[in-house]
Amino acid sequence: QVQLVESGGGLVQAGGSLRLSCAASGRTFSSDTMGWFRQAPGKEREFVAAITWSGATTYLADSVKGRFTISRDNAENMVYLQMNSLKPNDTGVYYCTAYVSGKLRSTESYGYWGQGTQVTVVS
Repeated sequence: QVQLVESGGGLVQAGGSLRLSCAASGRTFSSDTMGWFRQAPGKEREFVAAITWSGATTYLADSVKGRFTISRDNAENMVYLQMNSLKPNDTGVYYCTAYVSGKLRSTESYGYWGQGTQVTVVS
C-alpha cells in the first residue's frame, strides 16, 4: 500500500519556524517530482512548493519565497518543508503529494496524497 505520511505540524507564534516531514512508503518516489500544498479553512488547496527527483530544481509559491525551503532525501524516501518566519496566513493543513503530469501548481497534476498535518500560526 502506497502511503505518504506528513508530520511536524503544530502551533507556533508568528515569526517562528517549523519543519514538516513527509515519509513515503509502499514504493519509492525517488524518480518523482514531489510537492507540498496547503489548505486554509474555507479556501481551496493551494500550491506551496515542489522539488524535482534529483533535488536540483525547486519551485516555490510567491507567498513563501525567501521563507520556505523544500528538500528531499531519496535514500530515506523523505521530503521536507522548512518553514521560517511564519505568518498567521500560513495557517492550514499541509499536504505532501507526488506529481504525475500537467501544470506543476495544480492539484489535478498530482497523484498520491497524504492525510495532511495541521500548521497553526498565531500572532
